[in-house]
Order: sequence, then structure tokens, then C-alpha cells
Amino acid sequence: MHHVILGPGGVGGLVGASLAHCGEKVTMVGRPETMAAYPAEIQLNSAFGTFHVAADHASQVPDADVVWITVKATQLEPALQSFSEKTQVQAVIPLLNGIDHVARLRVKYGRERLIPATIAVEAERVAPGRFEHRSPFANLNLASSGEAFLGGTIATLAGIGFTCRFIPNEATLLWGKLVFLAPLALVSTASGKIVGEFLANPTFRERVFACVRETCSVAVKEGATVDPEAILKTISNLPPHLRSSMQKDVEQGRTPELDAIAGPILRGASRHGLAVPVTQELVELVEQKAGAGKLVK
Repeated sequence: MHHVILGPGGVGGLVGASLAHCGEKVTMVGRPETMAAYPAEIQLNSAFGTFHVAADHASQVPDADVVWITVKATQLEPALQSFSEKTQVQAVIPLLNGIDHVARLRVKYGRERLIPATIAVEAERVAPGRFEHRSPFANLNLASSGEAFLGGTIATLAGIGFTCRFIPNEATLLWGKLVFLAPLALVSTASGKIVGEFLANPTFRERVFACVRETCSVAVKEGATVDPEAILKTISNLPPHLRSSMQKDVEQGRTPELDAIAGPILRGASRHGLAVPVTQELVELVEQKAGAGKLVK
């Protein structure tokens, strides 16, 4: 298959290099100024191995079998301009943080072509075409609607170390990541601490646990099946050096994905009449740290 990676950042680099390593054709697509001097060979340093693989690059999405959208939620609308009206693709797979983008992309590309998916991983672009996969895991989940078309490709990724699942319930697929990601991102960013540090701090440890429970209460009302105790156990056992991408964005002066990650929780709580005071407090702390005013719509 021909795979396009729209957004050659940490996640895009991990997915693109891994697919190329597995023998798939890959084209990396980014902004023209980024891709002008992009290397013909990309490199991934990962717990799965060190891959040096060939990949095409472009500033417009070419005809392809699959387009993986791996930009940050704050960059989605500009990235979609890389598609032309004549671009032919069979499947579009968004790996963005959050939930609301799925409805937006489904309207644009159609229910049949869009395959919702999530990935839990710590990966970073350290230079054009050079990527570091820092977490010992890469958990890739996709909607079951994509299994017939993508089953073989996903099996090859599982073969090199990805943990992959096809999930039939879309709410469970999307909220299953958010109930883990949001508490981790909000507490790490609000505290300015890595995982090991905030878990060792009683105040922030209690905040992350409370945020998990609040987020799960909203997820259940939205139709997801989630287990708060399993999420708490997973967070408690994370490698202590991990830092969230939201934390990195704020530290480096970039706009964080706060609306994409926390927005669905606050809006869902409002719809269902639920109280989420810890989540609301953490959102306000992150907004203060980001210094960009109100970020959650």
C-alpha cells in the first residue's frame, strides 16, 4: 500500500518510518518550507529498533491508499489545505488528540473513508526526518470498520512491537484514550513535573486520580466503556521520566491542544449535568501557564 503521513512530527515519523520498515511505500507531507530540504532517508530510534528507511516527501497530498493525519489538533485546518479537490485516497486515519475532529473529518471525507483511530505514545521529531520514540510502548487502536482494509498492515506493525486493537464501539475507542491522556496532560502541564515527580507529590497525585474519575464519569455518559481503576493503575506504572506533549508545548511557548483534550470533558459534563471541579481547576492552571487567555471554547 501507499501511505501518506500528513504531519511529519513525532507520531507521524514513528508511523511513517515503521510502515516503511515493514515494506510499505510512504510519503511524508508537510509545509512547503519544511519539506524543501527534507531528507530522502528518514531515521527512527525506537525501542523497536533503529530504522533507516527511504520515504518520499511532498507539500501536497498525492493519490494514495491511506492518509494518516498526524498533526496536532491546533494545526488541523491548515494541514487539510494539503489535499486538493482531485486527490484520490481510499482511507483517512486521524491520529489526533481529542474527539471532536472525527465529526469534522467525517463530513469532509465521508463515513466510509474515515477510520477513527488513536495512538498512545511518546515520540518526538528531533530534526527533519529524524525521530525519537521515547516510550517503551506504542498503543495503536482503530475502529473495527477499518479491519477488512487495514488488517494486514496493522498486523505488520504489531509484528515489530506496536500494541494494536480494532475496537467496535467508537465512543470507547476515542474516550478510552482521553480518560488516560487528559489527566496525564493536565496534571503534568499544571505542575510542570514529569510523571515520577507528580506521582510522588500527594497533592498532584490526588489531582490526577480525581481527574481520571471525573473524565471517566463523562465518558460513560457519552456511551463509552471505561475502567477508572485500570486507568489509575496504568498511570501509576508509567515510566517516571515521561512528559506529556502538552507540557512540552507550554514549556516551549507553543499553543497547547487544550481545547481538543479538555474541551470534550467540560462540554460533556455540561451536557450531562456532571460536576468536574478538578478538571476545571487544572484547565485554568494550564491556561494561566500558557499565557494565551481562555483556550477551551
